[in-house]
Amino acid sequence: MAVNEWATDAHALAYLERRAHLPRRDEAAAELIARLPGTTRRVLDLGTGDGAILALVLDEFPQATGMAVDFSPAMLEAARQRFAGDGRVEIVDHDLDRPLSRDWGTFDAVVSAFAIHHCTDERKRSLYAEVFDLVEPGGVFCNLEHVSSPTPALHLRFLDAIGFTPDEEDPSNKLLDVETQLRWLREIGFTDVDCHWKWLELALLAGVKP
Repeated sequence: MAVNEWATDAHALAYLERRAHLPRRDEAAAELIARLPGTTRRVLDLGTGDGAILALVLDEFPQATGMAVDFSPAMLEAARQRFAGDGRVEIVDHDLDRPLSRDWGTFDAVVSAFAIHHCTDERKRSLYAEVFDLVEPGGVFCNLEHVSSPTPALHLRFLDAIGFTPDEEDPSNKLLDVETQLRWLREIGFTDVDCHWKWLELALLAGVKP
């Protein structure tokens, strides 16, 4: 049975405590923001956590509005605190294992950071297709993701680089290789699909809706 512990406060809060120590985190976020269209006015953040990535996007595009989606009570509360008084942001309680709502409208950019890998592979692909439907023509999907390593040795190297042992791995992870996910994005209809940045098991996958 698939495991997802992110609904528990302890799991979510533990991640927020150690996130600042994740290598290359700032570099990765900068690469994501660099992929966004200069005309970005509406942004959907899937698995927003405490809203850190969306906050950076809105700093870059202060005239934009954002929808922050998550299902973890602890993360939603952290996001509400971060964006308190900011009328540009709507916070939505939604589990990514359920279909995205067309009622949300369309977006110039859909972003996600280290969230979609908690979905099963089947759900990942269907989620990407739902994202395609929500992106405006000329808009982008940028997924800063935790992906699988090509070999067990490289996976152990990644764990060591982030200060984890195999016993400390997140049981919620359902990692998938970069190549499969890029192929899915192309099959769904995204263009200019590429892995724009990668460090070990962290990768920025992006595509444009024609």
